This record gives sequence, structure tokens and C-alpha cells, in this order.
Amino acid sequence: MGANAQPMNGSPTRVLLIESNVADSELVEQALASAIGHPFHLETVSLLASGLERLGCEKFQVVLLDLALPDGQDLEAFDQVFLAAPNALILILCSASDENVARQAVQRGADDYLVKGHVDTHWLSRALYYLLERKEIREALRTSEARFRAISDASPLGIFVSDSEGSCVYTNEAYHKISGLSFEQTLGTNWMTAIHPEDRKRVLTEWRDAAMGLEPFQTEYRFLQEEGTVVWTRVSSAPMYEGTQPHGRVKTVEDITPRKQAEFALQAAEEALFDERERAQVTLNSIGDAVLTTDVAGNVTYLNRVAEAMTGWSWQDALGHPLSEVFNIIDGTTREVASNPATRAVKEDRTVGLAADCVLVRRDGYESAIEDSAAPIHNRDAQDAGAVIVFHDVSKSRAMALKMAHLAQHDFLTDLPNRALLTERLTQAISLAQRHHKQVALLFLDLDHFKHINDSLGHTVGDQLLQSVAERLAACVRVSDTVCRQGGDEFVILLAEIARPHDTTLVAEKLLAAFALPHVIGGQDLHITLSIGISVYPDDGDNVETVMQNADTAMYHAKANGRNTYQFFTGEMNTEAVRRQQIESSLRRALKRGEFLLHYQPQVDLASGEMTGVEALIRWLDPNVGLLHPGRFVSIAEESGLIVPIGRWALREACRQTQLWLKRGLFAVPVSVNISAIEFRHKDFLAGVELILKETGLPAAYLELELTESILMHDADSSASMLGALKEMGVKLAIDDFGTGYSSLSYLRRFPIDTLKIDQSFVRAIGTNDDDATIVSAVIGMGINLKQRVIAEGVETSEQLAFLRARQCAGGQGFLFSRPMPPDDFAGLLVDEVVSLPR
Repeated sequence: MGANAQPMNGSPTRVLLIESNVADSELVEQALASAIGHPFHLETVSLLASGLERLGCEKFQVVLLDLALPDGQDLEAFDQVFLAAPNALILILCSASDENVARQAVQRGADDYLVKGHVDTHWLSRALYYLLERKEIREALRTSEARFRAISDASPLGIFVSDSEGSCVYTNEAYHKISGLSFEQTLGTNWMTAIHPEDRKRVLTEWRDAAMGLEPFQTEYRFLQEEGTVVWTRVSSAPMYEGTQPHGRVKTVEDITPRKQAEFALQAAEEALFDERERAQVTLNSIGDAVLTTDVAGNVTYLNRVAEAMTGWSWQDALGHPLSEVFNIIDGTTREVASNPATRAVKEDRTVGLAADCVLVRRDGYESAIEDSAAPIHNRDAQDAGAVIVFHDVSKSRAMALKMAHLAQHDFLTDLPNRALLTERLTQAISLAQRHHKQVALLFLDLDHFKHINDSLGHTVGDQLLQSVAERLAACVRVSDTVCRQGGDEFVILLAEIARPHDTTLVAEKLLAAFALPHVIGGQDLHITLSIGISVYPDDGDNVETVMQNADTAMYHAKANGRNTYQFFTGEMNTEAVRRQQIESSLRRALKRGEFLLHYQPQVDLASGEMTGVEALIRWLDPNVGLLHPGRFVSIAEESGLIVPIGRWALREACRQTQLWLKRGLFAVPVSVNISAIEFRHKDFLAGVELILKETGLPAAYLELELTESILMHDADSSASMLGALKEMGVKLAIDDFGTGYSSLSYLRRFPIDTLKIDQSFVRAIGTNDDDATIVSAVIGMGINLKQRVIAEGVETSEQLAFLRARQCAGGQGFLFSRPMPPDDFAGLLVDEVVSLPR
């Protein structure tokens, strides 16, 4: 029996009767008093309050409650009693008319109800004991179920109990955790619905086979929770029997996700290890390097395919052999056996390399230069397990390295030492000369007019000529001397040791004599001469840079002195070089600070005196020296490349000023601007002219570009193309200093020239030199016949003017008409429009 019930042969069952009707109370008392073998101890109260008070003080196994009390009726009275004695057997005493209320009380927790008037002495005691016994059984069942659930919930295994139809009737906490469902959510569900779709077919097949034989069932599958989370489970199932008939099944569900993850990780690791081994094998057989491994005893354990090919040993043949037999290496210089790199790697516990110039002797005796490195191999316990050697054939790369080293120090065309090797040898020669108190000479050579040959006959012929020059130079000096190609058409000869400077003179004269003979190139004789500059250590410098620079300076002086000669360096040459460097620096400053300006000199119609054009002449207002004419700086600007930005400024300024005069309504005339060869050949020249015209707004017809004959004849085809493009823009074209260069009627017809300008050297000699006067007359006649305007430059006397007029020269320019003047002064001439001519 339960804790609240009394055994049949024990102490009396305590009963509290709460009844306000005396007759009904007496009837109950009589019935319980007459109970045989089942003693009851009855207390009776007539008020609800009294009953509640007793229940608060004593424990009663049975409460008989009338729902029609003076101080409490119906269900409200029951609720108070049930709250005061939740574990007691509560029977409701009611009249037949209140039976419906009594049923509601039973639904709210009462154990049963008795209808007054139907209670007899024998039946009441037996009913009470029956109800007490039933209550005790129910309590025991609840206790048992609670104990089972506590045990079940303490289990790490999920438990799923289903009826014979497969519907869930019970689950424990572990199952709730695995499934993600509450107890209420699991009731009535079928365990199969949570099987992952990919596992369902397999699991159901296994389940049917087990169910048909009524055998225990066990499998593993993925449990799919409602939100999509997957839990790996192991499920065991066995039938439950009621008698001999199956009455459902109980299943245990174990979360094996960690184990499965470990299994998958292990499987992945095994697969990765296998893949890694395969990959390593494929990689080792695919790389260009040979790979060889040894055990700790130095015996071969592995060779990849490249190692097999280079050693001549197969892996199977080499396995277990000493490394020295398979990897037979010798010193390429001494031919002695080289030290074993694997032994060193293990001994020193580090990566080591082979000695330089190491040679591998293949099994069949073939030799190949190799480079390698060896590294120790360690096991899991960090103990030495052997070594790995990685090596490759460097025969070709060593040969290539030697070739590249040679190319790095030699000229690719002539195979002579280049500037880098010359610098190295000159440094060594100076060092030796300093110790032995000797002298060293350096000859800087430049081929005279080589550019003309290269441009006219082509680069192929030019290259062949340079090769011939190199051979002839080398033949003129000692083996101990060095002939170097400095670049382009410049060569340098190092005389490593001379007794006196006169020795250098002999070499220079020998060179000039040798080059008096022609070079036979492509079946034709080509004549080329040398300009030689000489500097001597220590007289002309105590270091490499100074000696080379002074020889270069002397060479430029040899060119200035007529070419085909030699010049020793002097201090005065250095002074001139410094002066030129200072001018170059000042030119750069002048560009930045805007120190250049233009003066304008009119071009005049010799018949009418009308101004027909103006030439823009550049001037440099140096803040330290004053106003400088072009002769003082243009040649240096050309040599330094500064002529391009200076010329671009002059062109822009001339266009800007002419457009300004036009806007002011003055009698503006076309402006002529001199263009140097460097400017004309610059890749951006055409685009620059077009841009300047566009930006200044000057009509192209107001711009005339003056170019010399030598510029145009440098590359006649290219010149014709350039001039054509300029004419398409509308720009006028003039040949400046005509008669001083390479004149040809054919090119005059070919080029779209508007004006010929007779050089002032011819005009100046009109009255004193008949030849020059004849040249002037011829040029004027040529221009008239070719319908080209002719302007004589440098007209300074009335006699010159009269001569030119007599031969119908169209125009003139010179001091006789006007000196060049600043733009503000020149604007006054534009007002007059006519220049007054002498009679």
C-alpha cells in the first residue's frame, strides 16, 4: 500500500467527515462503526472551516465531503479541501440533484462520489477500502513510472517506445536532445520519419528484414532534425511482448556524431595520406630535379625517375646499395672523389650543398655537372632517419652562365670588351702602375662621319664596318692591351703599361696609318678615319673616371681640329669642358626661369620695300652675363638635347606673338622659325606644331619653318613625308642657308618648298668673290624657274642690294633694312608696313 494508506491489519484508517446534516453523519458513523476487520477512526465536523482546520493539524487518509455546507458549497468547497489534503482519498457526498457537480469535482481531482440515500452499512466500508486500495495502486504506479522516467532520463541513450502500430508512446530526455523535440512533440510520431533521405532506403530494408523475423534490430543512420541539423545515431530495437504476442518495440538511440566525425576525419586523413603519397610520387617523378634518399646507414632507399636517369641506376637496383656506389661524384677540377653531402647533412643536422664544380659519374661513365643540396630526415621522435639529396644537371646552365658572363662584359656585335670590362681592367692597370711607378695610357677613338655611312648605306653595312674596325684595332695593339667598344661608333684602347707618353704617340700614328686603307664591305671600299683623344695616368688623372673623361675631352678636340688626328689631353681642354658644362646647367635654369626671348627681323620685298615676312631669332638674357646670341649656346643645347624644349618654346612664343599682333589689327606677316635637325627628327614634332597652332590660335599660313639642306637630306624619304604633313596643315616651308649643304635639283622638285634663303656667306662676298656672286645668281635663277621665292640673307650694303635687284631676287633680310628687335619695337614697323629702301 501507499504511504497514505493503512494495512488491513494495522491501525485504524483515519476518516474526516465534513457533513452539516446530522442524520447523514449518523448514517456514515454507523456504517463505518459496523465494519468488520477494517477499523476506521472517524472524526466529524459540520463546517468547512472546522474541516480545514483539522486537515491543517492532522493527517487523514479519507475525507468525506458534503458540497452543501453552511459556510461552503459546491466546487469552491472542494477546491479548498483538495488544496489542504492533496494526498487524501476525497469522496464527495451529494444528493441526487447535485450529482452533476460531484462529477465535476471528480474531474478536478476527487477520487469518487457517493449519492446520499444509497449508502448502506456494508457497502460503504467496502467501497472505502476498494477506493483506498485503488489509490494506493495508482500512487505506486505513479512512483514506479517516476522512478522509471528518472532512470530513463539519466540514461545517455535515447529511448523511443512505440506501440504495435509504430507510433511513439514514450521518449526520454536523451531522445529529446537527439531529436530536438519535446516529449509532447514525439508522442504519436513514427521513428522512420526522421531518417535522412539518403539513408532511408537502406535502413528500411534492414528494418523489414529484422521485423519479419521478430529479431533485434541495429543500424546506424543520420537523424534529421526539424531545422535540418544532422545527428549521426546508432539505433537498437527489440520487440516488447504481452504474453507471447508482440506489443510494440523499444528502441535505444545513441548519438554517435563525435565518433562518426572521428571516423570521417580518420578516413579523410587516410585518404589524404594516400593522396599525398600518390601526389608526392607523381610530383617527384614530374619535377625536373633528381631526388634520392638514404637511410641512417647511408644506403639508398629511393630514387625518382630523374635520379634514375642521371645515375643510371633503377630504384629497384639501387635499393640498399651504399650511396657512394649509386651517387658517384667527383671534383670537376681535381678529378678526386667529392665528399658525401648526405653524411654531412646528417652529421651537422642541417641542409648542406655540394662543393662547386661537382661532377656526377653515371653508371655507364657519362659525366654531367650537377648542383645539389642534402638535408637530414627525422622520424617522429626527432631522431635521424636518413637524408634526402636533391640535384640537377647544370651542364647547360653552367655553359650558359659562362656565356652570359662573357656577354655581360663584351660587346655583342664586335665581341670586344665593353665599358664594364674596360673599367675593371683600367682599375687593375692603375693599381699595378701605382705600385710599380708605371704609366697607363687611354686612347678614346671616334669614327669620323660614320653616321653618314650608316644612314646612307644602311645599318647592316654599318654593323659590318664596325666589325672590320674592331678587327683592325685589335691588330694594331699588343695582346696585353685592351680594345673596347664604348658604344655606337666609339672605341677605347687601354695601353696597360707604357714607359713614356711617346709610346702612345707611336700607337696613335699606327692606328691612323692602318685606317688610311679602305675597309672592303660587301664588295665596296669604305674609307673611315679616326679622331683620337689620349690621356695618361697619372699625369691626366689619378682615377678611372678622370682618366676616361679626359681622354673623351681630348677626342672632341681632335674632331674640332679637323678629324683624322690625335690630341693629348691638356688642362685647357678641361677648362673648356667645364665652361660647356656650366652653360648646359645655365640653359636648364633658363628654361625653368623663362630667360629666353625672341627678337624679330623683317624680310623685305626688294622691289617695293613692302614687308613680306619676319624671322624670329632667339636670344638668352643671362642674369649674370647679359644678352647672348644663339652662336654662344645653340651648339651646346643641341649636344645636350635641350634644343628640343628650347625650340618648342621659341615656336610657341613666335606663334603667340604673331597672333597677338593680328588681334591688335596690325599688319602682321608670316613668322619664320628655325628648326634644328634634332627637333625635326623628334617623334612628337608634327603633333607639337599642330598643338601649338591650335593653342595659340594662329592660322597655319602665318607660320613658316626654316630647315637646312643637311636636315632634309639626312633621310630624304622621311623628310618628304614630314614636309608633306606640314604642308597639309598649311604651314610654309623654307630652306635656310641654301648653298652650304648638299644641293640637288631633284630634291628641290621633290620637296614642297616655298622659299629658298641664300646663305649670308655668299651674299657678303658678292662684291669681292666672283664665284660666290655666280652662286647667288644661279640660286636666284633656280628659284625663279622652280617658282620658289628667293630671299637673300645678310644684306648689309647698297651694292649688295643693287646686285640682287638686278638679278630679280624677290626678297632680302639683313642690317641694311633692320636689325633684329624686341617685339614692342618691331610692332612699330608693322604699323608702317613698308621698310624704307636705299636708292
